[in-house]
Amino acid sequence: MLSSKKINMKNIIYKGVLTLFALAMVVSCDEGFEDLNEDPTKASQIDVKFKFPNTVLFASGQRYETWRGNLIYCSTMMQHLANTQGYWSGDKYFWNAAYSSAFWDAMYPQAVKTVEDMKFQLETEELTSSPEYAMVRILRVFIYHRLTDLYGDIPYSEAGKAFIEGNTRPRYDAQEDIYADMLKELEESVALLGTGTAEIGTSDILFLGNQDQWKKWGNSLMLRLALRLVKVDETAAQAWATKAINGGVMESNADIAYVQHEDGNGILQNANGEVFTADRSARISTTFLGLLENDPRMRVYAALPPDETGFVNDDPAAQKGLPNGLDGTTIQDYEGGDDLATYSEPNSKYLMSEAAPMFWQTYAEVELMLAEAGVRWGLAGDPAAHYEAGVTAAMEYLEMYNEGAAIDATEIADYLAANPFDAANALEQINTEYYKATFLNEYETYANWRRTGFPNLTPVNYPGNQTNGTIPRRLIYPTNEQALNKENYDAVIASQGADLLTTRVWWDQ
Repeated sequence: MLSSKKINMKNIIYKGVLTLFALAMVVSCDEGFEDLNEDPTKASQIDVKFKFPNTVLFASGQRYETWRGNLIYCSTMMQHLANTQGYWSGDKYFWNAAYSSAFWDAMYPQAVKTVEDMKFQLETEELTSSPEYAMVRILRVFIYHRLTDLYGDIPYSEAGKAFIEGNTRPRYDAQEDIYADMLKELEESVALLGTGTAEIGTSDILFLGNQDQWKKWGNSLMLRLALRLVKVDETAAQAWATKAINGGVMESNADIAYVQHEDGNGILQNANGEVFTADRSARISTTFLGLLENDPRMRVYAALPPDETGFVNDDPAAQKGLPNGLDGTTIQDYEGGDDLATYSEPNSKYLMSEAAPMFWQTYAEVELMLAEAGVRWGLAGDPAAHYEAGVTAAMEYLEMYNEGAAIDATEIADYLAANPFDAANALEQINTEYYKATFLNEYETYANWRRTGFPNLTPVNYPGNQTNGTIPRRLIYPTNEQALNKENYDAVIASQGADLLTTRVWWDQ
């Protein structure tokens, strides 16, 4: 079961996050008055513990890039959600320049800039053996791995250093090199971590300074990155998966890497929730709803929109999915017509809150990856046991959204009895469960689908799409890179291939 102590503590900590930000500003303004010889034009350095929560929140995402990257593109390409509105570009494989680049446009000046600043500060202060340095490096890998998975080759080794080094036109690193370095960073970082609580303490809004949980997450992230390599270098994938497993990965839902968000405080709000507050046009895809048949998660994931009395009907028998690739005209020919109130949306009782947690990596995902590692290479013991643990964890962690989302142990046991581990079809079965478990973490759903091809999705072929009726394999770089960073942009196109939705990233060959 979940650790209620951990969840409650995170809620308490979040009440103090704004205080930390305010205190950081006071420290910034007050420092330097004692020494009249200091240059008054230069800001004094702020302790990393005051910067860390802000970087975590930037990495978790804000409404702008989450609306466009996570939901408009990834969720509909992956057929978790569907939408008839034309601006939901991913549903019909359109390229919208601003939407495609939104994640890049938000991450580089915010999450990348601040994590590189913290890393540089700890190096300057000669704190490279500290657990805080390890935490910053692991967080840095998380930020960059999402960027490179979405776009391919990206600025990495020279990124986020305009202030530090004066480099405003960073070169693009090859994804192969980025992955090699990220895996090295994780290996070195977990080696720095010990036991007990790091000095950063409650300023660490992910794990409250718990070094053991940071180590588990670092190794779990290493396992995720290792499996990304299976199509291009299976030997390396197995070697890194072995290191991750031997190092110790997540062991329960208490180890989940997530951000507990809060209502009504801007950056502290859950960005998915902010989108649902602003835009209720998305519906559960027929593809996803079909996969949830006889799955107890259906009542948590899907519900009809509230009626005029506010009643939310999440009876599985009442749910209806919306096919991908329809618009305001073609939907009229579909069962139910254009009355969107008759189609299921993400359950507003549990999933639409701006105070909902944002899950970065779950224990359920880790157990399912261990099952796959067992099938592929005989690692980590019995894959059937890991499959069952993964499915169980994927259902149990939903209560972290809301107590009403809790799934009874009997329902879980019945589901596993009806869907036992199938060794003959193991990779598809495991990764279909992974697809279910990552609902609303659409960046990860999209990456894992490109890696495995599971579940088997039928593309749409909406008139005028940019992919000839195939599911996009990446997002397109910001158009301003062609002018502001032309030399490096031209070089990456020559190396990686045309800047198109259909060009595959390195690990997706």
